Formats: sequence, C-alpha cells, structure tokens
Amino acid sequence: MTAEDAYDLLSTPLARVGADGVVASVNLAFARWLGVGARRLPGLPLAALEFEGDALARALDGGASQDPIRLRRLPLAFPGMAPQFADAWLGAPESGGWLLEAHPVDEFPGEDPVAALPSALSAALKGLAHELRNPLAGLKGAAQLLARRADDAASLELTGLIESEVERLTQLLDRLLSPAPPRPHAPLNIHAVLERVLRLAESDAGWAVKLVRDYDPSLPDLTGDPDRLVQATWNLVRNAIEAGAANVTLRTRAEHALRIADELHPLALRLEIVDDGRGVPEALTEQVFLPLVSGRAEGSGLGLALAQQVAREHRGSLAYRSRPGHTVFTMLLPMLVEEGG
Repeated sequence: MTAEDAYDLLSTPLARVGADGVVASVNLAFARWLGVGARRLPGLPLAALEFEGDALARALDGGASQDPIRLRRLPLAFPGMAPQFADAWLGAPESGGWLLEAHPVDEFPGEDPVAALPSALSAALKGLAHELRNPLAGLKGAAQLLARRADDAASLELTGLIESEVERLTQLLDRLLSPAPPRPHAPLNIHAVLERVLRLAESDAGWAVKLVRDYDPSLPDLTGDPDRLVQATWNLVRNAIEAGAANVTLRTRAEHALRIADELHPLALRLEIVDDGRGVPEALTEQVFLPLVSGRAEGSGLGLALAQQVAREHRGSLAYRSRPGHTVFTMLLPMLVEEGG
C-alpha cells in the first residue's frame, strides 16, 4: 500500500502542498469535504482555497516550521463554491513543503451554547424534512389539478407560483436529507429573481404592504444560483413585512471597485431591502445573524442566518442598519466583468 492509498483511507481531510504553496495532492476525505473531485485540486495555490482573509497566505509566507501552525475556523472553498470551515493544522512534513490537516467545524462561531446549535439543528431539520415531503407532494398535485381547471391567466399564474415554490422547497429538503455539492453558478438576471420574490410577497401580504421597485435596468447578469437568491431575498422581504412595514422597497445599484471581505471587485451588485417597520430590536443587534435568534415569539430565527449563508455562497456579504421606521438590509454580490469591458 502506497502512502497515497493510506491517506485515502483516513476520514480526516488532508492536503499535501509543495514548498511553492501549490497543492500537490489531497485525500478523498478532503475532496469530499470541499465537494469537488480530487483531481480538480492539485495545481491550485493553497492560498486560493481560502474563502476570506489571508491567514493561509501569511502562514505559508512565514516559511517551514517544525511546529505546526494552528488556524482556527479557516474557511476553505473551491473557487465559486460555498465555503467549508475547519480548525486546521499546517505543518512541514519531512519531504519538504506542507501538510494541511483539516478538522471540520460548524459555520457559526462562539464559545457559548449557541455554537452547538447548528449540529443539533441539523438532526432536527432532517427529521422534519422526512415529515414534510409527503404534504409537499400533495400540494404539488393539487396545484396541477387546479391548473387544468383554471380558465384565466391570473389563476394559471398563481398555480404556477405554487408549483415552483413547492419544487424549490422540495429541493431544499433534498439538500437537508442528502447533502451534495452546490450546483454550479450560472448567469442570471437579478431582476427576474426579485420579480419572483415580489410575486410571493404580493400573495403573502396582499394590499397591506406597498411594494416598490427601484431597479437599475443597466445592470449586467449576475453569476449565481437563482433559487438560493430567491430564498435569501424572500427571507429579508418577509422579515420586513412581519416587522409591520407598510412600505418595502427593493433597490439595485452597481458598485465599482468595491471591497468585499478583503477582496477587491471591479464591479458588484448592491441589493437593498428597505422598509419602514419596527426595526431590529436593540437587544438583538449583535446576534441577529445567529440561528434561532428572533425578535418575534413565533419566529424561527433562521431567515437571516440563511440569507447570510447564501450571500457567502456567492462570495458576497450581508449587513444592515436599522432604527424604528427605517431598516436597510444590504447584500453585496460580486459581478463578473468581461475582458475588454
């Protein structure tokens, strides 16, 4: 048995890195953890796998050390994919170069019981997912029967909306039950995503809330996952409605030479959800993006945590500013700029 075969038998993600900082090989556990094939990683600079920050680059620049370097909560991702988090050790093997050993951890940090929530929550959600699949299938079947009987465009549009949302929820449940690598990002029109969200909001809130479009029609396509962006934006809009907003505005603008998470992007999308509701309670300002933190007794507290995760999957960020009567959630997403453009 070769050393590489032995590495592949280990469940701990490992990556061999040359003295030049380039990945030489990874074991199967490392490739599965990042959600890519093992052959796609060799040849990439190890520092390029760090999703945010430059901790890896600084450690590699420091030169080989006999004492392993510990990197806490290191975010690693294959370019264009969602990050995975690990407490990692970077050491220098006898043959030269480096050996990275990753011990995966949950995404949400902390030294208190909140840090353990995602693991426990994952098990609970998987159980719930099993129970929800059959009702969703029934809803989809009912929507299809209604569509056959509908004789006007408005009814057909509503049944189509039900079917598409049931399909989106079913795919979300499938991810919970059988985690798989995120699907590749593709070009999309952000305004098509927002129109779908607004249709959901109109169905949910009716005429009780005024929904305002403030779009920049000159924006180029964005590269991403439309279903995930619908989920994130709908969570933000629904939060505004549930906070008692009478007016909700969806605003898009282009930003040039914008820095997101220590990375400079020549062009980025600024998506803002503006509302005149009660605002974020002052007691929650430091915890609002943590799971199970909600300003409402009946709330799950998952909406903002999921929206932030979707922003990160797209190499972006989510932030907010809030006071009673004026709350703005801002999602920044990098856009690709064609060469010569």
